[in-house]
Amino acid sequence: MIEFFSDAFSSLQQQLFEWLVQPLVFALGGGNLLEDAFNATGWLLVGLLQIAVMLLLIRSLERWRPVEALVDKAAVRVDVIYTLIHRLGLFKLLMFFSLDPIWDGLAGAARVAGLPSFQLDALWPGVSDLPWVSFILYLLVFDFVNYWLHRAQHAWSWWWALHALHHSQRQMTMWSDNRNHLLDDILRDAVFVVLARLIGVEPGQFVALVAISQLMENLQHANVRLWFGPVLERVFVSPRFHRLHHSIGIGHESAGRGTLGGHNFAVLFPLWDMLFRTANFELRWDATGVRDQLPDEGGRDYGRGFWSQQWLGLGRLFGRR
Repeated sequence: MIEFFSDAFSSLQQQLFEWLVQPLVFALGGGNLLEDAFNATGWLLVGLLQIAVMLLLIRSLERWRPVEALVDKAAVRVDVIYTLIHRLGLFKLLMFFSLDPIWDGLAGAARVAGLPSFQLDALWPGVSDLPWVSFILYLLVFDFVNYWLHRAQHAWSWWWALHALHHSQRQMTMWSDNRNHLLDDILRDAVFVVLARLIGVEPGQFVALVAISQLMENLQHANVRLWFGPVLERVFVSPRFHRLHHSIGIGHESAGRGTLGGHNFAVLFPLWDMLFRTANFELRWDATGVRDQLPDEGGRDYGRGFWSQQWLGLGRLFGRR
């Protein structure tokens, strides 16, 4: 089954590359970048498939049982821009011309120095021969690191200054996952690129890990009154579980005191929240946002458009907003 999907994806990637990407690369004089362009085509195809799933399945759930009526559609349209930037490869292109050469250089220097490579799934005999077991192992490692990164975003004031943009959306939808400051995304992306190299994740596995995680996060942010029941709610992060993380006075505050902290930091598996006592399983659907946005709490401006949101995020980071 895995081989079937892998072969089908590879075939689609080759067709998209030959039909669209390769002619474009040649037209721009980038014939020396064909191998990189082929890899980028894989990310583009993943993004297109993700958007298709979002529109066909997750959007249907939002229509079926919304938590709230959308009264600020302009704010949602900005979130769509964030999603397209990430899923259509524009953010990956930025990373390719900025940080990726650094990681490649460091990896090359390590090989020249004779430093041994490491394969996490090789620690247990036979695991590397079982694709699903290997994939789940890497998924757990990535999710564990993601949990602690997310807690850091809420614990360190300078990082919260950037991450607060993500929480400032008062109209959460399936598009809200990628509503982040670009600097925030660069920091997190750098961590996971390094992590993938350190534990030996193959490129194809890395793409699959990112793709599945992103789709799950789209569902978690969806405007849908949905939870997974008393058992599965403790296995997978549901829209209800994650909405509490975005709820004013609950998700980004400690005991509603306005201090950094919060609940439900897990990205895929609530296991980490349960282990480290940050889980909140209350069956409730609160208003989302950041407390200081409220008129009686100062009415802080987080921006209406993409560029204003990015600029204000930098202002918060340097203490000017």
